Amino acid sequence: MKVINFGVIGFGTVGSGVVKLFLDNQEEIGKRLGFKLRLKKIADKMMKSKEGVQVPVDMITSDAYEIINDPEIDIVVELVGGKTFAKQFILDALKNKKHVVTANKALLSECGAEIFTEASKANCYIGFEASVGGVIPVIRTIKESLAGDKIESIYGIMNGTCNYILTKMAEEKKDFDEVLLDAQKKGYAEADPTLDIDGIDAAHKLTILTSLAFGTNVSFNNIYYEGIRDITNLDIDFASDFDYTIKLLGIAKDNGKKIEAKVHPTLIPKDHPLSSVRLEYNAIFIKGMGCGSMLLYGKGAGMMPTASAVLGDIIDCARHIYTNSIGTISNRGYLEGFMQNKQIEFIDEIVSKFYLRLMVVDRPGVLASISGILGEKNISIESVVQKGRAENGEGVPLVIFTHETRERELKEALIKIGSADYCLAKPVVLRIEDNI
Repeated sequence: MKVINFGVIGFGTVGSGVVKLFLDNQEEIGKRLGFKLRLKKIADKMMKSKEGVQVPVDMITSDAYEIINDPEIDIVVELVGGKTFAKQFILDALKNKKHVVTANKALLSECGAEIFTEASKANCYIGFEASVGGVIPVIRTIKESLAGDKIESIYGIMNGTCNYILTKMAEEKKDFDEVLLDAQKKGYAEADPTLDIDGIDAAHKLTILTSLAFGTNVSFNNIYYEGIRDITNLDIDFASDFDYTIKLLGIAKDNGKKIEAKVHPTLIPKDHPLSSVRLEYNAIFIKGMGCGSMLLYGKGAGMMPTASAVLGDIIDCARHIYTNSIGTISNRGYLEGFMQNKQIEFIDEIVSKFYLRLMVVDRPGVLASISGILGEKNISIESVVQKGRAENGEGVPLVIFTHETRERELKEALIKIGSADYCLAKPVVLRIEDNI
């Protein structure tokens, strides 16, 4: 019986999960394949035994190149993360004509064009399902299931940490700092949560999906992103009063000549399926010419969900090797020679509706002044609400929902409003997506 070997570089949370899942399910995997898939080697600088994972001593090495240079190993699984060693491991594996599976979203979002080009030259498979949405099969869906369709837009809850925090704030009326601490205690947030709560992690994932969906090379550096640090319960309550939910969304739209790609907190209608996605779960909402609207939902992170996606790629790659069909499906869905270089629309040029929360002095004429400044920039107001009254010059929250306007004009208006003597704090600005 033909044997296809793979090696795992990195025995951390995900790496040990992949090994455990494979060893526990070898019999079932064999029934699906019809050939033998074997884990030959595990490489890790600080190899430590993991609870529930038993591997033979002779399978372990501290040298990744024992896997990369082993002529018997067909598939190299890179799970060390980062953008230095990981990149070199992948490029060296491709030079040795070895297929690669990775969950490294940061690396693919920043160096993907180079890696996929090298893979194409070597006629090698790159599996990266786990890089976006964990166990959610969004990459395979875009590349294969929707290969005959034209994707128009993608809206994604792509970071479980942020979704957990926003859910808890909305349902339990706790403030951001309290919920973040809770998320860290439960392991949903890192000790340094910057990548998650500032929108960087979601932007990495959106970069990858945008490239796949629209067949274009996308640089992470051109993706606009904001996080959720400034979201308060006041904003969540105001949004709810107008039948909106606040979610951190990654949004990609093909507008013809340019692509809109951005990550930011967004008000979406309560009756939209994305509004019901709670806690640490992720969801990707896709709209296409033929498929209409579809939602993919599941756990976007964690040891075993991510391991499941990685192992799925290993098995998919092994099948292509066994049937000698590598290259039948291009790694990014489009043949590399047909990848475009569409321009990403600058955030200031994007048109949308906005939610504005201003902390202003409660006195006559303030709303008239604000309306006049917005009017000077042709910004039309859809609705206004003020809760409560204040005395002795104290501030009150004034919330304005605008009609569609260009972001540049809104920013110019807010500079003038923010400098007025009646404005007591920096305005809070959130974008609205009604027509998802």
